[in-house]
Amino acid sequence: MPAIHNYFVYILECSDKSYYVGVTNDLEVRISQHNSGENISAYTFTRRPVVLRYYKRFDQIEHAIEFEK
Repeated sequence: MPAIHNYFVYILECSDKSYYVGVTNDLEVRISQHNSGENISAYTFTRRPVVLRYYKRFDQIEHAIEFEK
């Protein structure tokens, strides 16, 4: 039996009321990374804090990426 994987497409609402869409395999960690400002070149860096507004789980990364697009 193949392993079940978790991939998530998520939508964040930024402090400036804009939205950010991404794909991750660890939703909690990824949101924490956005809010901590780990990447100064990230879209969300100057728009913190961010709030999770939506997510959807996928078993296959290809399906998640297609949904995100």
